[in-house]
Amino acid sequence: MTDLRTIEGELQPEQARIALAVTRFNGFITESLLNGAVDTLRRSGIDDDAMTVVRVPGCYELPLVVDRLAASGSYDAIVALGCVIRGSTAHFEYVAGECSRGLGQAMQRHGIPVAFGVLTTDTIEQALERAGTKAGNKGADAAGSALEMVSLMRQL
Repeated sequence: MTDLRTIEGELQPEQARIALAVTRFNGFITESLLNGAVDTLRRSGIDDDAMTVVRVPGCYELPLVVDRLAASGSYDAIVALGCVIRGSTAHFEYVAGECSRGLGQAMQRHGIPVAFGVLTTDTIEQALERAGTKAGNKGADAAGSALEMVSLMRQL
């Protein structure tokens, strides 16, 4: 296997312009995701002036904003951050499903990496765990994925 040509992204591209689209709904969770993402980008050498934070009402609206950001041509990658917590109605499935589908469509339509940092959890406790406690910070993970994809796309 070592004879095969391999193309892989790196976590520290030379420079990248990153948009962070973050929802205000469940803000006590999404602010932690945003902090984790920004910290990862800074540690990877991305300057603050290369980052743009865009506030979005909720996860259902996230795909439209991400699509517009991707269409602008101003960014090398977009990090989508949000949190949908399951309730006692079908609302969770509609919001989470449309958010996921729309983000994927925006990425494919515009050919720009969109990192999925949207939590879909059963409980508030699970969301808190994924926003910086027991299970790490999924915002930080999404930012790392975005950087790796920028590097990979530049090589392809």
